Amino acid sequence: QVQLVESGGGLVQAGGSLRLSCAASGRTFSSYAMGWFRQAPGKERDLVAAISASGLSTYYADSVKGRFTISRDNAKNTGYLQMNSLKPEDTAVYYCARNSGLYYKTNLGEYADWGQGTQVTVSS
Repeated sequence: QVQLVESGGGLVQAGGSLRLSCAASGRTFSSYAMGWFRQAPGKERDLVAAISASGLSTYYADSVKGRFTISRDNAKNTGYLQMNSLKPEDTAVYYCARNSGLYYKTNLGEYADWGQGTQVTVSS
């Protein structure tokens, strides 16, 4: 079992930036890939970005490419999502999740453990 705790959400104006953090405990952090998802009201939970256990391979949804950067610090057991040039359509609850295995998956069902989520609101 892995416990994940997100932080860093908040209210920001369009064009602004936020950095989300995901603090992990339980299993060895460097032994699994992780992802960031988001869910807006009335919509499905979608994968935003994912990163392999080593941090060498990453994935981004088309909607955030060039604006968001996923990273991880295995020494600190923490993952990050740097979000720049935020848009109102980025407004959602953001979740980090653990994917069993070293390489990231893009299917939501492959993620075993989830954080409680952090709200990101982008005003126009």
